[in-house]
Amino acid sequence: MYDVIVVGARCAGSPLAMLLARRGHRVLVLDRANFPSDTVSTHYLHQAGLSRLQDWGLLDRVVATGVTPIRELNFTYTGIDIRGFADPIDGIETVYCPRRTVLDAILVDAAREAGAEVIERFTVSDLVFDEGRVVGVRGKEADGRELEFRAQVVVGADGANSVVARTVAAETYRHEPAAGFIYYSYFSGLDWGMHHRTGFGEQQFGTWPTNDGLNLLAIIRPRERFSEFRADPERHFQDIFDEIDPEMGEQLRDLGKREEPFRPMRYPDNYYRRSSGPGWALVGDAGYHKDPFTGWGITDAFKYGEVLAAKLHSALSGEVAMEEALAEYEKIRDAESAGTFKLTCSLAGLKLSPYYAAVFGATSKSPSYTRKFFGLIAGGYHGEEFFAPHNLEQLYDEVGVPRAQRILTEG
Repeated sequence: MYDVIVVGARCAGSPLAMLLARRGHRVLVLDRANFPSDTVSTHYLHQAGLSRLQDWGLLDRVVATGVTPIRELNFTYTGIDIRGFADPIDGIETVYCPRRTVLDAILVDAAREAGAEVIERFTVSDLVFDEGRVVGVRGKEADGRELEFRAQVVVGADGANSVVARTVAAETYRHEPAAGFIYYSYFSGLDWGMHHRTGFGEQQFGTWPTNDGLNLLAIIRPRERFSEFRADPERHFQDIFDEIDPEMGEQLRDLGKREEPFRPMRYPDNYYRRSSGPGWALVGDAGYHKDPFTGWGITDAFKYGEVLAAKLHSALSGEVAMEEALAEYEKIRDAESAGTFKLTCSLAGLKLSPYYAAVFGATSKSPSYTRKFFGLIAGGYHGEEFFAPHNLEQLYDEVGVPRAQRILTEG
């Protein structure tokens, strides 16, 4: 009998298991993959996410893999250029985009080192119920042997297509349709740093340096263009770079070498699911998912996995009732993630609303507000402060925006 079974061992599941095991709880982690292994991802780790790794004693391991440090961020929104970096968060002055083959293996190893039992290549097929309460899981090992495990709580950290969420019929209570799709791959021969360039015609490209001297290059287009794009991804990929930044397009053609196949990411809609119930909880994309445009998936998995670990510990230690602890976790997650969810859904359409165009246009002309913008991106400056009307008034005053052209609220 385990205290907690975690289904899914990547960026949400392994940190949760590690934190619980470090507090003395008996934890089982199950994943159908084996590690190291890859998964579709945009790789970006915000300073707030790196801060969690630092607190857990894992940041040095990530840095030691040779992943390229990033100290300048370049954002362009149809002619609005914002360049710079955030103030340090917990002493962290760089960001990183590690390959998931690297990052996930570090997290799984850390969970094992903490005392969690990890079974790889195990496919969970069903949950075990007792009088309406989840009490365990059933599934198969790689050799086909069927096994059943019991625990006080089962946590689904198994992504958007979570078997735990599906089996408990977790209700979706906020939903925004996905706006786009991504194609990406890894290229050598380029030294571009980090760029996010959203061009005219509802298209975007991003570049992130990662491990092994490679750059992850990605494009985003509206979802209705997916069939057209996948008919000739090589040509369409190059065309987007050529149209948004002809100089970078020329460098890509002449200097860049694609080292791996293209990976399509036709990601699911944005949503919040009910993420707690009798004997179960959801964490990471299993419970809350947003467009990868802002790159907050991994950082949020760390952040709210840590919140869930604290709440589970309080319940397993007898301090509060389990249902109360799980409900409090969900309440905290929803409250603290609401701003990121709203901003992400707004920007993911690849065209700025008049409100965001006005705010970001003014931001690009103000060194002090540019710093706040990158603090917002990094997770060190609250959106409520950044977008507060009285602060925007001061920004517009600083850069000389006429009163008739000022937009202080969305909608």
